[in-house]
Amino acid sequence: MLIDSHVNLHAPQYDEDRQAVIDRARVAGVGLMVNISDRVSNFEAVYALAADNADIWATVGTHPHESRENPDLTVADLLALAEHPKIVGIGECGLDFHYDFSPRDVQAAVFRTHVNAARDSGLPLVVHTREADDVMWDILSEEHERGPFTFLLHCYTSGADLARKAAHIGAYFSVSGIATFKAAQDVRDIIAEMPADRIIVETDCPYLAPIPMRGRRNEPAYVTHVYDKLAEIRGWTREETITRTTNAFYDLFDRIPRP
Repeated sequence: MLIDSHVNLHAPQYDEDRQAVIDRARVAGVGLMVNISDRVSNFEAVYALAADNADIWATVGTHPHESRENPDLTVADLLALAEHPKIVGIGECGLDFHYDFSPRDVQAAVFRTHVNAARDSGLPLVVHTREADDVMWDILSEEHERGPFTFLLHCYTSGADLARKAAHIGAYFSVSGIATFKAAQDVRDIIAEMPADRIIVETDCPYLAPIPMRGRRNEPAYVTHVYDKLAEIRGWTREETITRTTNAFYDLFDRIPRP
């Protein structure tokens, strides 16, 4: 069974053929998907897919791009939504200083709210970080000193130094289609050094379609190409790659029953 740990199936890119996309994923061997919340105000749409499909789970949170939408988001807000039975993580949250769609101070404040919700709930934190390595580490390290929490640096494309320091305090990492891009050797070099028991696989669909699908709308069925590239980078067989990443996935998202 393949797992796509980060999908955005509620996105408007799927409005015309969402069920067909889900069906193609199943045919391709994808047995489990996690639909990721982009903002709390969109929670109902995110969660509906999990509620209606046994093989789809969900998270609750607000992406840094959208943090300006609810700068006063509280831990209690997140914890209340996290009580839904198929919520398995807090996020996607974090920092994005590339686009700066939300003010940086608001991004940081809302991110800390998510960290506290993850710590209080025991659910893993799904973290987005882009061009914010120093501030990201400041927040992760400060918050970790206040009390440990489990976190995933999803679709990791940041620097090697942040990866090493985050790994030291228990970070998990997810590998996406970016690993297949010709210009992404720096990403592959970091993947080669990630903790072997804390790597999982994702598409981040509808974005970041892997080679040979690059340029198309991404979908969960394409995750097989990410598995193949991860196997190549790490020198693992495909079977070993599936086993290792599946074990890491269930260790991380431990609210999901193991098969």
